[in-house]
Amino acid sequence: MKDIASILIDKGNELAAKPYQRIEFFTGERMTDDLRKAEDLLNDISNYPHAFVLACVMDRQTSSNRAWLIPYKFSRELGGLQFSKLSQLDLDWTRSFFINNHLHRFPEIMANNFYSAIKRIGEQYQGNAANIWCNSPKSATLVCNFLQFEGVGIKIATMAANILVRNFKIPVADRHCIDISRDVHVKRVFTRLGFIGKDAGESELMYCARGLNPEYPGVFDLSAWEIGKNWCKPTNPLCNSCYLDAQCPKVGVIH
Repeated sequence: MKDIASILIDKGNELAAKPYQRIEFFTGERMTDDLRKAEDLLNDISNYPHAFVLACVMDRQTSSNRAWLIPYKFSRELGGLQFSKLSQLDLDWTRSFFINNHLHRFPEIMANNFYSAIKRIGEQYQGNAANIWCNSPKSATLVCNFLQFEGVGIKIATMAANILVRNFKIPVADRHCIDISRDVHVKRVFTRLGFIGKDAGESELMYCARGLNPEYPGVFDLSAWEIGKNWCKPTNPLCNSCYLDAQCPKVGVIH
């Protein structure tokens, strides 16, 4: 019988091998016309790769759903999100737009980061954010490219790299540095499987995944997230419906 980690790795690889499907960025939200248009924009990395990058830069100290909306709100204000339009913005106007439209909990700081990201894309990537991940970079290089954006830490840089590789199917030379996401569902599943302690921090989760599958630690994102979202609920989990039911030690499970 396969061990639990091997089952999760195989399932994660199976899910990762599926062709690209439209990414649902606004989880848990009732879809409106604006959210659909925002999601269209974020999924169109062929024409608007900067929309995805700017949204990642914004995904800090606020809900992801709120952060993902910010590029679309600029698009609506500017009549499109062509990079040529963004490159004409000045910092004062950008700050005012953030403040007046309550775009973020920390409007001035994040306006500076948004503006700085536009400048970086223009100066370092020739106005084409897709150059961040072109030519099948090493995974460490891809993560490092995101870390060089102002305000982006390892959590966001890894998240961005993982979405590009896992969901958008962007080719990379290796996956060694595509770490597991610090998602609540993933952490709950890892805890109940006995991989990490109940009081484990983000670093323990990350290094545990690296130890279990150093070739691609982020492979657990898809399989563990799916289990946590669908069956391994915080209370009253649907253990009988989960394919790991027979192997799972159910550490700390509350029925």
